[in-house]
Amino acid sequence: MDPAWLEQPALLIPLAAVLGLLVGSFLNVVILRLPRRLEHDWRAQALDILGNAPVETDPPPPDLVFHGSHCVHCKHALTPLENIPLLSYLFLGGRCRYCKAHISWQYPLVELLSALACAIVAWKFGFGWPLLAGLAFTWILIAASGIDARTQLLPDQLTLPLLWLGLLLSLIPVFVGPSEAILGAAIGWTSLWLVFWLFKWFTGKEGMGYGDFKLLGALGAWMGATALLPVILLSSLVGALVGGIALFVGGKDRSTPIPFGPFIAMAGWVWFVFGTELSLLYERWFLIGH
Repeated sequence: MDPAWLEQPALLIPLAAVLGLLVGSFLNVVILRLPRRLEHDWRAQALDILGNAPVETDPPPPDLVFHGSHCVHCKHALTPLENIPLLSYLFLGGRCRYCKAHISWQYPLVELLSALACAIVAWKFGFGWPLLAGLAFTWILIAASGIDARTQLLPDQLTLPLLWLGLLLSLIPVFVGPSEAILGAAIGWTSLWLVFWLFKWFTGKEGMGYGDFKLLGALGAWMGATALLPVILLSSLVGALVGGIALFVGGKDRSTPIPFGPFIAMAGWVWFVFGTELSLLYERWFLIGH
């Protein structure tokens, strides 16, 4: 039987926010270290395939779990008091205690975003399996978005587990049934794959990465095919607006690549949480009103 106290929103939502802060600290580790680990592994695999190539001598980057946090500038190990999510950043004034270098705003931003998103998911779903699934959904999207924003890479290590988890949850089902999940995954992947090749055929350039296909396919597995069009439209609208502003502020031209994954993830999360309400709002304003 579920603990009754966890079913009280006044307790569940703050607990989810605190959990989001703690996990958000780990998500920063994933965002910063996973791409470096992948690049190291890819380089080692390439050297192994080449056979007679020089053996890599660089030490592997820190792992995601067992290597403690440290300042990226002076490499000084952080104490537990210096590693409290969000609070340590505020107490230290955004600077390293040892070398006084600025601490990236990414750390408190990701932690705060994770806390806020987890609180909203707890408010939306209440205590139960949908909440646990929604938290995992949220954390993977935050990590994938952060990595794509920094490196223009959407790792299979995040998008594929998200896809498979959505398909497995459909067997219960938690959000959609198996047929909806399979169809959503197939249409999500195929739709952006077609856009990719049509754009490349007409322009000779690649307009997006393969990770975008897998991410949209994963969203389709979680929400079904009916969610894909709103997600694509919303992500395109936000991407065009934010991307245009970023290019203007940065003084760059339209040929500058902008990662699309964070906008897909953002739109997917919004529709995952508020899709029903947004659909009703659309029907009331645009269909019934006319």
